[in-house]
Amino acid sequence: MQLSKRVVQLGLAAALTLSSALAMAADKVLIVVTSHSQMGNTSEKTGYWLGEVTHPYQELVNAGIEVDIASIAGGKAPVDERSLAEADKVNQWFMADNIHSNKLQQTLKLADLKAADYRAVLFAGGHGTMWDFPQDKTLQQFAADLYQNDGIVAAVCHGPAALLNIKLADGSYLISGKEVTGFSNSEEEQVKLTQVVPFSLQDELIKRGSSYSAAANWQSKVVVDQRLVTGQNPQSATAVGAALVQLLTTK
Repeated sequence: MQLSKRVVQLGLAAALTLSSALAMAADKVLIVVTSHSQMGNTSEKTGYWLGEVTHPYQELVNAGIEVDIASIAGGKAPVDERSLAEADKVNQWFMADNIHSNKLQQTLKLADLKAADYRAVLFAGGHGTMWDFPQDKTLQQFAADLYQNDGIVAAVCHGPAALLNIKLADGSYLISGKEVTGFSNSEEEQVKLTQVVPFSLQDELIKRGSSYSAAANWQSKVVVDQRLVTGQNPQSATAVGAALVQLLTTK
């Protein structure tokens, strides 16, 4: 009788340990950055925009949420040098801590990860995303699997380029019929890259059947439609992180 009781206790302990481990894994968020570094046919370099990683990252870790960073190719991800020139205290906080900054120096490879290990994915922006995010099949499957398992999909600035070709199991596009935002045509015109980028992000989001809206240039705007979160521009990055925290911590 005592042996049987001990076996039951061990079984319960193992089950609780497994449950706890799964809960911890489920609370993780994955930030995905671009691996593309060439600005179209120009001689300019591009990549991810640092503040669109660091600002949501800080919001999440300050809320006690674990964050991984991945890229399409893995390894050191290319950063848009212009984003390093900003006098940004959050960027400075991030880069001063090796635990944080090494996640960008040694990004995980998206193809090596499982959507089931995360509760949310955030596609950070930067012009590089316009070239490698939309056509990446691994990215599309990862996001679709996570969303269909009650996960949250988020994107900021040019990051919504990742959303364009994500299809759900019923064949519909993830963003079809949903409210979204992203880098606007007028913002692209203002940075003089309309003729450089491979497509208009605003126009393509609309073509996929989403309801697109934007604030004035460089003003923060975040749209939350159930488990889809989108931010318009770099100024929206902190608010995107805050929206993710709210969704993740609201039971």
